[in-house]
Amino acid sequence: MQEIPFISDTQIDKLLCWSGIVEAIAAAHQKPQAQIDDILFKSGTNSLLTRAAWIKNHGIAVKTATIFPENKTYSPDLPTVQSIVTLFDDKTGAPEAIIDGNLVTKWKTAGDSVLGAKLLARPESRVLTILGAGKVAQSMIDAYREIFPGLETIYLWNHRFETAAEVAANKDVIAIENIAHAVQAADIVSSATTATEPFIQGEWLKEGCHLDLIGAFRPDMREAHDSAILRGTIFVDSYKTALDDIGELGIPLANQIISTCDVVDDFYGLCSGNPGRQSDSEITIFKNGGGAHLDLAVAVYIKNLFDKANLRASNR
Repeated sequence: MQEIPFISDTQIDKLLCWSGIVEAIAAAHQKPQAQIDDILFKSGTNSLLTRAAWIKNHGIAVKTATIFPENKTYSPDLPTVQSIVTLFDDKTGAPEAIIDGNLVTKWKTAGDSVLGAKLLARPESRVLTILGAGKVAQSMIDAYREIFPGLETIYLWNHRFETAAEVAANKDVIAIENIAHAVQAADIVSSATTATEPFIQGEWLKEGCHLDLIGAFRPDMREAHDSAILRGTIFVDSYKTALDDIGELGIPLANQIISTCDVVDDFYGLCSGNPGRQSDSEITIFKNGGGAHLDLAVAVYIKNLFDKANLRASNR
């Protein structure tokens, strides 16, 4: 069997760009719909999550992650989340690469959202507000700067202002303490928090803004209040992953605040030419639900880039 490469962040991260990731995710959604499935095992507070996706004529990926919350009690340098992505050829079933899962997740998560914004936000957007100051929020700053080069101001809000101030100094953005002002000023609001209770109020959203919701990933998690959800036109990355298992839309659906008919489209429609925003005054809402098919799209892009880099190196 041919040796299977392990692709780490140190090998490939500097070669990646957000525009390439966005194009790769969009292209994957112009192919047949992915088959996806998850398996979750738990032992006490520890979990093993396996997510698989298969896109015909594109590839197969299996992402395996361990979530061990108590790792920090053993060593401050021991990650609580560790993962790998195994990529297979979908014609022969042959394994093609093993890729650092955290690398894939980083580029997949932010790439998912900036593709949503590219399709739905006003191209002339000038003010971006990021809610949250963790690793995802920091990636969002970089991703939005590349995809929306016309941005003039980026605000950063966090429930701990000192954290926002520290990150803002490192990322050359503006820390802001008043969340209402932060949202009211924004043409694009990107929220990447770990909130379980909704906190983004509808009256804060100005006409024409785009609301990018990333943080909620469990059935009990939400970032946007019902009043915000009701103000805009709702889109998702995937109907399969964003509606039933995530509280952001799952809770208002269960409470009949909205219906499935209110979720207008997903990437399969938008990336194939379906209309998104209908007017400059329309508020658009995008729920980033993630999903293994996005891991697959990004993993294939990373593997192709890795192969090209190695080919160039061997030809020198």
